[in-house]
Amino acid sequence: MTLVRLTLRNLAGNAFRSWTVFLCALVVAGLTLSATLILRGAESSLRLALQRLGADIVVVPQGSEAKVETALLMGTPATAWMPAGNVGKLATTPGVAVASPQLYLASLSNASCCSASEMFVVALDPANDFTITPWLKQRLGSDLRLGEVVGGARVFTPPGERYIKLYGYHLTLKGNLEPTGTGLDQTMFLTFETAQAVAKGSKTLAEKPLTIPADSVSAILVNVRPEADPRLVARRIKQDLAGVSAIPSLDLFQTFRRQMSGVLRAVIALMGITWALAVGFIALVFSMAANERRREIGVLRALGAPRTYVFQSLLAEAAILALGGGGVGLCLSLLAIYLFRNLLVVSLGIPFLLPSVPSLLLVVSGGLAVALTTVTLAALIPVYRISCQEPALAMRE
Repeated sequence: MTLVRLTLRNLAGNAFRSWTVFLCALVVAGLTLSATLILRGAESSLRLALQRLGADIVVVPQGSEAKVETALLMGTPATAWMPAGNVGKLATTPGVAVASPQLYLASLSNASCCSASEMFVVALDPANDFTITPWLKQRLGSDLRLGEVVGGARVFTPPGERYIKLYGYHLTLKGNLEPTGTGLDQTMFLTFETAQAVAKGSKTLAEKPLTIPADSVSAILVNVRPEADPRLVARRIKQDLAGVSAIPSLDLFQTFRRQMSGVLRAVIALMGITWALAVGFIALVFSMAANERRREIGVLRALGAPRTYVFQSLLAEAAILALGGGGVGLCLSLLAIYLFRNLLVVSLGIPFLLPSVPSLLLVVSGGLAVALTTVTLAALIPVYRISCQEPALAMRE
């Protein structure tokens, strides 16, 4: 009898043991993949959000730091105001290369242009914007005009419509940015001129008018000169401008980083406990199976089967169960994360972006390796002990 046929017959002959090991491998692989995807997805989202902002320093009204960070990362609509004159003052601050103002607005509730009930709207100044304007010139060959907008990955024109309605004003969607897994995906970008036109039209077109305080901005994105230190420039801005907070890009999203650290610690603890329980349970199951199969293994040895053959057949059983359970666990984990990724973002309070296909394949391979290693290690000692037992002794017991 070949090794493969013997292994498959043994698996079919002991359904309880096979299903127990199968389920343990499923849980270990699924949990490993879920934890890895969530943490890597959150980390990728933070990195892409910083790249999309493209600023060395973000200047916001004092006291609105957390609100603005949440808006930029999670897409929660927020408003914050400071004098527009700060833009000119920042432009003359030593070490500052470019100061680009932004207005933070919010759509009406249950907007029909995206999957969020309220959409974050950001107004830019094309004259000195360095976040969206370079992308526009590269992709479209022009800046945004009056009535034109660019949306995140989750912003769309409603089916059957030619325009997006914002406070009753018709806007043309010129393109969508690449997904980041953050609130930027449900953010709409337009010019200051378009924002003022929307605010003016909302007085007669919308149920609730859009109000933009005169000579005000919400935030100012700053790029420093190559020779300047962003932290020193941020400190100088705080000293020179009253009522503002200057946040270096490396210090952005600290609240979310702390949340991620807490989630990481909890996940590591949960994975450690699950792995230890799985190893112990699988070892117990294989020990019980080895005791039950002493006579069978003794007969195989008496018929001339070497120890290595018995050892390999038992380990092959463990490997097949590990790969089968691990594969099913990985598939279920991927399906659950894909279907409930928005619920994960809301419940954990962190952004999330599915990885690229090569990264996903690497993570899946790692999950299978963890399942295979777990089952093999758990089964190794019982399998070795029974394979080394003398045939005559095994057949007498």
